[in-house]
Amino acid sequence: MTDVRHVLVLPDRDAAEEVASELAGRFSLAEEPRLVRDALAGEDDAEDAQWLVVVEDPAAGLDPAALDALAGAHDGWLE
Repeated sequence: MTDVRHVLVLPDRDAAEEVASELAGRFSLAEEPRLVRDALAGEDDAEDAQWLVVVEDPAAGLDPAALDALAGAHDGWLE
């Protein structure tokens, strides 16, 4: 079975940190989610950035619909 990586896209760092915390509490994760700042193409302003929460799912056991719903509750989405 192949390892799966889920990427949740959030509008700001606070939302990303909250989602990462909720992920750890709601799901059995192999490792802590990683937060990554994703500057929007062509934007120089540090405020114009999305934040990614990267979740490794080696057993492919996480439900993508549940992850998308969690991100959606914070104005984000599952990539």
